[in-house]
Amino acid sequence: MPDKKFDAGLMWFRRDLRTDDNAALYHALRQCRRVHCAFVFDTAILDGLPRADRRVEFIQASAVALDRALQSMAGNPAAGLIVRHGPARDEIVALARSLGVQAVFAGHDDEPYALERDAQVLGGLANAGIVLQTYKDHTVFERDEVMTQGGTPYSVFTPYKNAWLKKVDDFYLRAYPVERHAAALAGRPEAHRQPVPSLGELGFEKTNLSELQIPTGSDGAWALFEEFFDRIDDYGDTRNFPATKGPSYLGVHLRFGTVSVRKLAATAHRLAQHGSRGAQVWLGELVWRDFFMQVLHHHPRVVGHSFRPEYDAIKWAHGKHADALFEAWCEGRTGYPIVDAAMLQINRTGYMHNRLRMIAATFLIKDLGIDWRRGEAYFALHLNDYELASNNGNWQWASGSGCDAQPYFRIFNPIGQSRKFDAQGRFIRRYLPQLAKLPDDLIHTPWQATPIELEAAGLDLGRDYPKPVVEHDAAREETLARYAVVKSRKVAVGG
Repeated sequence: MPDKKFDAGLMWFRRDLRTDDNAALYHALRQCRRVHCAFVFDTAILDGLPRADRRVEFIQASAVALDRALQSMAGNPAAGLIVRHGPARDEIVALARSLGVQAVFAGHDDEPYALERDAQVLGGLANAGIVLQTYKDHTVFERDEVMTQGGTPYSVFTPYKNAWLKKVDDFYLRAYPVERHAAALAGRPEAHRQPVPSLGELGFEKTNLSELQIPTGSDGAWALFEEFFDRIDDYGDTRNFPATKGPSYLGVHLRFGTVSVRKLAATAHRLAQHGSRGAQVWLGELVWRDFFMQVLHHHPRVVGHSFRPEYDAIKWAHGKHADALFEAWCEGRTGYPIVDAAMLQINRTGYMHNRLRMIAATFLIKDLGIDWRRGEAYFALHLNDYELASNNGNWQWASGSGCDAQPYFRIFNPIGQSRKFDAQGRFIRRYLPQLAKLPDDLIHTPWQATPIELEAAGLDLGRDYPKPVVEHDAAREETLARYAVVKSRKVAVGG
């Protein structure tokens, strides 16, 4: 093998908490004689979170697993993860200098905070004569890799998906053979051999993560995928029903990179080519993820603003009444069982079924008239799998303001959605047991039950469960009036 480019390098793990098929780790091991590995519990992020946060617990447990995996791969207990707790922009520069490395390796991250942090790290490392090299790892295609024939980014999903599928092949889905280069993993200097800090040492409390049986680390991710693999063929038929075990539940693992998106996409692509409709539909979900990330890269203004500027002219409900409606939505007290059950699911588990995300988001925006950005922020705080690009893209989709969004006049009827996707009320009963004795036809609309039916169900409406905070048909008319400004601005722009 030819001489390596660097004597020593530092692998900076971020959204890629795995050794398997890790692009940055592969390049570090290929280019350096000795590679140290680090992870920073970044206080610039952590200080803004509640002290009990499932994501922090997931990351901490996955960092412990990563530490073990590195030691195992190196065949050396002195190898493993060097962990820091502080501002990443400072910690990485200081660590790289103290270790005497010539290069730092990391995966790309196109979120605004990450870009600002990386620019500061780049400058600090450059001042010390150390280079920063970053690589695509979090998506199959990123940035400028899938563009229109005119060289511009796509703003409509279907043509993007078609171009994505046309371009993807074994080269882009090929895994990086990290393990064959593991000999370059360095033992940690004595001063850096501390174990991964506990949650308490990081200033956080335990959550119900283990009670929810959410697996962590790469082993947990692959156990989930193996279980999903056995039912992936049915995904297209089962994915819309929240009481059915349809999804892969891999969102949090994709978010923190405990699983390789290339390996997932390669498996789904192969199965789709062999006729699996379920795999084809699931692959489409991975394409959506890439799509939203390239939207964020090319249009960073979507953070805080509508992709379609005319939608920022909408006057959303505000004041005490709007705040009370928002609080009812957050706490699952709207009087619409499917919406309330969805919100109780996210509050108790950090997860919400994808169909329910659409229903809950549309209800907040188009039934309650509340700015989509308030819902986006709530999901950002509570979702285990929160990813800025996808969360922003999906909320803008629901509001009609984003790329390839649903038309503003398409307003989900929460009752119709409930009857269609939870016909027997199985999901509703799971989170709203006080409604459990209502017959299936009334569990979606308890306010339509007669006094005798309510008594038979042991339900005191208004005490045990709230009456609807809005009437859907009336709210729909208000929404159409509110969105009229968008139509008028389009006409004005079009001349």
